[in-house]
Amino acid sequence: MRQALERLCTCTAPSGFEGPAAAVAAELLRPLVDEVSIDRMGNVLGVRRSKTPGAPKLLLDAHLDEIGLIVTGVEDGFLRFRSIGGVDPRMLPGRELVVLTDPPLRGLVACPAGGDENKSVPLNELYVDVGLSQEEAERAVPVGTPMVYRAGCFPLGEDQMCGKSMDDRACFVTLLRAAELLRDKELDVELHILGSTREEVSGAGAVVGTWAVAPDFCVAVDVTHGKTPDGPADKTFDLGGGPAIGVGPNMTRWMTERMIDKAREHSIPYQLEIMSGHTGTNGWEMQISREGVATSVLSLPLKYMHTPVETLSLADMEGVAQLLAAFTENLGKEAVR
Repeated sequence: MRQALERLCTCTAPSGFEGPAAAVAAELLRPLVDEVSIDRMGNVLGVRRSKTPGAPKLLLDAHLDEIGLIVTGVEDGFLRFRSIGGVDPRMLPGRELVVLTDPPLRGLVACPAGGDENKSVPLNELYVDVGLSQEEAERAVPVGTPMVYRAGCFPLGEDQMCGKSMDDRACFVTLLRAAELLRDKELDVELHILGSTREEVSGAGAVVGTWAVAPDFCVAVDVTHGKTPDGPADKTFDLGGGPAIGVGPNMTRWMTERMIDKAREHSIPYQLEIMSGHTGTNGWEMQISREGVATSVLSLPLKYMHTPVETLSLADMEGVAQLLAAFTENLGKEAVR
């Protein structure tokens, strides 16, 4: 898992520009399923056929895009920009960026001198220094060029990994691991794996992918907030405490109960995440595809979400994968219809 995580998280692929991550995801998925394709939205779709005639379809989803920035203009050689997805302005000053030109450029987020040190600087007052003159920058960096954090992927302590775009490529890696665990098992469902696009801006990739697959059941796998000293105790989750199983109106009740039962049956540590409204995941869009889809949301605790230093537990990743595999086995026979 760690090698796949490092490969995916070093890809530069913000929402709407997921091509590099999709190519790696498809390569990693191909040995584990019968067929892999990339659709018009850039989604990666893999399917493992079932030998059971008329087998129902299970769709497992994790999104491949990351947050980013997009260039809106050049001013005295410096780049002005807007956000792609939920970028926290407090994270930006002093950050190194990759400007996705051909070839890519390095950039540095700078901000105006002075100001109130106790307040974050609004995005429209920040700029990116790429070390070019006005003429050079206009020629090298067209308006509409995306940018992402420049960051690697490295261990933190014995069990944790840190880097950019763990949200949500770490969860796609758990789908790969689940498929690996199921490789030698006879399944009574047709297993579909979706690496979806544009989750950080609209969820459009999951909408299209779910419509195309027309699943009977789906599980949206995404990250949730890991526990830190400043986080609310009822809305953050322990790293190392296992996957967080979503409970709420967006989740189909028997799917939630089955997820909990399988965690207990296989002695997989788990936590419960109460989601009283919109889950902030693709599960929201997937549930209402076509005539409706029985839906579950499974989350991986993650510290420092939407920063260049997102941090997770490798043990939790394995727990997510094991729970997905246990949930998948005999689903066709045991599902409530």
